[in-house]
Amino acid sequence: MDKKAIVDSVPQRGFFGHPKGLFTLFFTEFWERFSYYGMRAILLYYMYYEVSKGGLGLSEATAASIMAIYGSLVYMSGIIGGWIADRLIGTSKTVFYGGVLIMIGHIVLALPFGAAGLFSSMAFIVIGTGLLKPNVSSIVGDLYAETDGRRDSGFSIFYMGINMGALIAPFIVGTIGQEYNFHLGFSIAAFGMLLGLAVYLATRKKNLGLAGSYVPNPLSLEERKKVFTQIGLGAVAIAILVAAGLVTGILTLGVFTMTISVLGIIIPAAYFFFMYRSPKTSSVEKSRLLAYIPLFIAAVMFWAIQEQGAIILAQYADKRTELAFMGFELQSSWFQSLNPLFVVLLAPVFAWFWVKIGSRQPSTPVKFSLGLFFAGLSFLVMIIPAVGGTALVSPVWLVLSFFLVVLGELCLSPVGLSVTTKLAPAAFSAQTMSLWFLTNASAQAINAQLVRFYSQDTEIIYFGVIGAVSILLGLGLLIISPKIRKFMSGVN
Repeated sequence: MDKKAIVDSVPQRGFFGHPKGLFTLFFTEFWERFSYYGMRAILLYYMYYEVSKGGLGLSEATAASIMAIYGSLVYMSGIIGGWIADRLIGTSKTVFYGGVLIMIGHIVLALPFGAAGLFSSMAFIVIGTGLLKPNVSSIVGDLYAETDGRRDSGFSIFYMGINMGALIAPFIVGTIGQEYNFHLGFSIAAFGMLLGLAVYLATRKKNLGLAGSYVPNPLSLEERKKVFTQIGLGAVAIAILVAAGLVTGILTLGVFTMTISVLGIIIPAAYFFFMYRSPKTSSVEKSRLLAYIPLFIAAVMFWAIQEQGAIILAQYADKRTELAFMGFELQSSWFQSLNPLFVVLLAPVFAWFWVKIGSRQPSTPVKFSLGLFFAGLSFLVMIIPAVGGTALVSPVWLVLSFFLVVLGELCLSPVGLSVTTKLAPAAFSAQTMSLWFLTNASAQAINAQLVRFYSQDTEIIYFGVIGAVSILLGLGLLIISPKIRKFMSGVN
């Protein structure tokens, strides 16, 4: 479908000077993120708290590893969502079906089914998020012409909506989950996703026009038969292997974790190769894909640090932080609101700033470099309280760490969403957005191995090494940024 026809079908004014469709996508993602981050704020504690406290009684190391693998699978499943949207039903329908599965997953988690309920709910949420998340972002790209100067600003506003949902969720879901009952907290998360679906269904026809309604690269009838046969055979083979692994005892949590960690590296590499070699990818698009590779690697490093806010820093809040502060008794889950709080406060400033300086703003590779510098600093500052020994530390250190990583996030993440839509080959638009979310999947797949090395005894070296690697990688990216810009072939 013609890009101009899609843009012309969308009301271009009506939401803070942006297309009306941004309202629909803003609040759909707001409630989806409310449900996801509300659940995530208490999930780690639900897994390692004792059974007598309403938890599952797992070890802290096991719970941390599961959190990382869960996060990796959530973003890895974006490949499925991107493919379904690109080849079968379009992004709009895929977003709706994803929301339904997410809601079912939270409902299962809200019921007292123990470990079986935990892993079943994970399956629903993993697949549902894979269908919804990359595609809702792809529809945002459909709202704007490629030369529209509002594009980066629009993605920043959209990103603010994501974080507003993530901001309030830990206070509501976290408090109810930790003070009263974990399952009651999970039920609030399910209700949040229901609200998101209601907003989407009520406003998409009027506000989105043709955005998300088309299938960019539809399967032919012959291709459908072949692909569905391959999918069926693959599913049967996987089911047999899993069953055999469980019966023989070969398939342990450790083996599963390592398998996902390896896939987190292999899958994006295969994706790049497939799109680059495709006859549907033009020479200019191939050059842009090559430019995308160092940006992808930088994003993996950034998310490896940022996502540990919900794992290592969540443990730090629960075990190492003084929760009685200035006359208030804090909940450890509340610290998960720091990241989205700073994003909500600073995203409008960044959006205004990029528009204000216009053509004088740093290039995308330079913005990514800044993101890595701030991420590295967010870990290096955690060395300071670690030097003080085993005493509980002030919550100010966690506040500072989250603040620094958010500065990096606003340099990298909304810009990464925007540049992905601009560098994507036309035949793989939604799938390239899935590739962007694979940066997070790969990061958390790596984290599944890294978090095992964290303990109170290893804090200094843990935070120091990871922080230093991020800063050095940022410096390297800054040095090669002029060459990356050449390969971007006119995209800024």
